[in-house]
Amino acid sequence: KRMARACFPQIKELAEYDFTQIPGLRKQAILQLARCDYVQKKENVVLMGSHGTGKSHVAIALGVEACRKGYRVTYFTAATLANQCIEAKSEKRLLRLEKQIDKSALLIVDELGYFPFSQEGAQLLFGILAQRYERGSVLITTNLEFSEWISVFGDEKMTAALLDRMTHRCQVFLMNGESYRFKSSQRRILVEER
Repeated sequence: KRMARACFPQIKELAEYDFTQIPGLRKQAILQLARCDYVQKKENVVLMGSHGTGKSHVAIALGVEACRKGYRVTYFTAATLANQCIEAKSEKRLLRLEKQIDKSALLIVDELGYFPFSQEGAQLLFGILAQRYERGSVLITTNLEFSEWISVFGDEKMTAALLDRMTHRCQVFLMNGESYRFKSSQRRILVEER
């Protein structure tokens, strides 16, 4: 029931993730996150790196583990969350959406940085994330380094304030490497050519 409420796009497991693809990723530290101590302590996690390295897989798998441990989890892509906030504001139900998200012990915001937000979307997303400071955990996946977040939020002071809150009690994992999907498609092409 908690997993259905979380709205994961699909169910992923840490056991399915190939840690050998990203040798620099600290496997034991990721497995430690599955115990959900960071959720209990209301700390944040950022999975940062190039596309195709399994950031979403790991984020969803950690969300699934949090559900299994009895925590309420909410999953959004960053674009969907920004758009839902804009829609909720125009329909005068933003407070209800904020309260609904606030009930979650863990908010997963996937794919931050893939699309820039409108000024309104950026401000509303900032509000959601800032509101969670020391009140609930946030797990963000992003293809951008922190210094590049201004390209998404568009405002230097707002971005600095968000990063100040997000990184205060945060574990950051770098997941740079070759795209798993690209490598897989290359192998498939080689097999088909034979």
